[in-house]
Amino acid sequence: MKKDSLEGEPMSDSHADHGHTVAAWTAVSIAMIAFLVGCIGVVIASPMVFWIGIALLPVAGIAGKVLALMGYGKQK
Repeated sequence: MKKDSLEGEPMSDSHADHGHTVAAWTAVSIAMIAFLVGCIGVVIASPMVFWIGIALLPVAGIAGKVLALMGYGKQK
């Protein structure tokens, strides 16, 4: 009989790190809010709200980079 499950198999001591850091979470959260604002601007047909959402996108990258430089990012 072929064994299809991994039951009883040893787990790896190291797991993949996907960069779960304060810097990453902050950058992604700001980017999601920016996209949400932009989408709301499209739905309500307000170019000003749309462009505010677009303008918030660089803030996400800047915030993530600043936090990473402050030590809240992935340690190398």
